[in-house]
Amino acid sequence: MWLPAVLAFLVSSPFLELVQSTSVPAHASNYSTWMALSIISRNQGVLASSSDISAILQAGITQKAFTRLVKQYPHANSTEAIAQYIKRSVDSVAGPVSNATKDLTYAMDRLSSGNGLIDLYKETGNDTYRTAFTGLRNSINLNSRNVEDGLWYFVYPNWSYLDGMYSLVPFYAYYTILFDARNASAIADMMRQLDLLWTHCAAANGTGLLVHGYDDSKTAVWADPVTGASPHVWGRSLGWYTMALVDTLEILPRQTHPSEWALLHARFCQLADALRRAVDATSGAWWQLLDQPGRAGNYIESSGSAMFAYALLKGVRLGYLENGVPAYTDVATRAYKYITDTFVVDNSTDGTLGYNGTVSVCSLNSTASYEYYVGQPINYNSVLGSGAFVLASLDRCIVLYRP
Repeated sequence: MWLPAVLAFLVSSPFLELVQSTSVPAHASNYSTWMALSIISRNQGVLASSSDISAILQAGITQKAFTRLVKQYPHANSTEAIAQYIKRSVDSVAGPVSNATKDLTYAMDRLSSGNGLIDLYKETGNDTYRTAFTGLRNSINLNSRNVEDGLWYFVYPNWSYLDGMYSLVPFYAYYTILFDARNASAIADMMRQLDLLWTHCAAANGTGLLVHGYDDSKTAVWADPVTGASPHVWGRSLGWYTMALVDTLEILPRQTHPSEWALLHARFCQLADALRRAVDATSGAWWQLLDQPGRAGNYIESSGSAMFAYALLKGVRLGYLENGVPAYTDVATRAYKYITDTFVVDNSTDGTLGYNGTVSVCSLNSTASYEYYVGQPINYNSVLGSGAFVLASLDRCIVLYRP
């Protein structure tokens, strides 16, 4: 088998030589490849057990980050190993998500592997992948909804989270465009999910930020009696939503869906501006709870910060933030520098990179209080943070060093 040999190689002395041989500008630190190979060396992003509630999402973000890396550096020496690892990650998910009814035992995070499954089906024609992504697509239709048609994030009645949009919306768009192009109701439903969260989760302080989620029944202990909104702006949940917007702008054809694209673009620009204003002036990155900057116990968090840096850099690269490019570039690159200086760990003993400062799972199945969010454990080498860092590194390299 190729994998044990690759893993053994990655933790050996030639590891850094492989990283350094990747075709990027000589003056750019190739953190994207280095971190990706480090993730592989830790055997992360592969679904080994459904008992880990974030494992399926870890697989999805690993696939997306690595797919982007392979596309950006197709001729690098590391590309074959990374491409094979994408397949291993997708294969680990294909069986568990193939049954639409069983899929409902997973949160909406299950959909994060949908794009990877489609890509491998397009590449190989293997019906195993088609069965899996068809099961995922059908599970959207079976997913419980509130009275406004908003999808429940998981089993909690009438609760919708920002978190689920990164998994749902890029897959919903990709599948519909490729396999169900005449289904206008699917695109309308996709837009409705984003819109309901935008409307219900607008932060009460007028910052333009969005809180973690909402309870349409307004009965949760944390629910606002008017909007149903939860009380705090959690960085990573807003990061998932922001990445969903910018990734879907790239997937959804502007020519065939002009009004939907325009609304997505307007929302992304509004949110980008809100994030620019919410950045911490001292560090240049973002707080665990963005609505409580500087409060005792709050801290700069690494996964949300990497997600925001990625979204802003990608928005600049693709021309979505044409008004204020220098400002957004400055904010994102300053945040990226803080992330690399503070959270990226050079493990000199084996040549890998570590990643620190990523909060563990924060759920609305809690008090959703300030104390809850700032009291959750910090995970070392969480791929939810390191995967976002790979994505941010890729766009930083292009934005800073493009001709």
